[in-house]
Amino acid sequence: MKKIDILAVGAHPDDVELGVGGILASAIRMGSRVGVVDLTRGELASRGEVEIRSKEAQKAAEILGVTWRKNLKLPDRGIEICPENIILLTKLIRCSRPLIVLAPYYLDIHPDHVQTSKLVRQAWFDSGLKKYVSG
Repeated sequence: MKKIDILAVGAHPDDVELGVGGILASAIRMGSRVGVVDLTRGELASRGEVEIRSKEAQKAAEILGVTWRKNLKLPDRGIEICPENIILLTKLIRCSRPLIVLAPYYLDIHPDHVQTSKLVRQAWFDSGLKKYVSG
């Protein structure tokens, strides 16, 4: 996994584009390397199928010019703040070494967005603990 300047994490495919797409586009135009992580595949979405959303996410990544995009395939409406998920994201942060991490607003109305915010906060903190064992 390549080192990046900015890591943007969303609960579902399209969350990053809807939430911070403009910020990422501007940063990329100025030379920043950006990674995107979708925690789920959005399998419970009212509109769109998983396969279509996955293709749309990859196309959006190409259009934006992100360095890489990864889906952790956690369950939609089942994002848990647990050691396994914290370790998974902590490892990703340590490997990619972003300077900036973007996550959903912690008081968002969607429970998955709130859980994503909490998970990112835990993993970001733990990624800086030298004695934290991540697997």
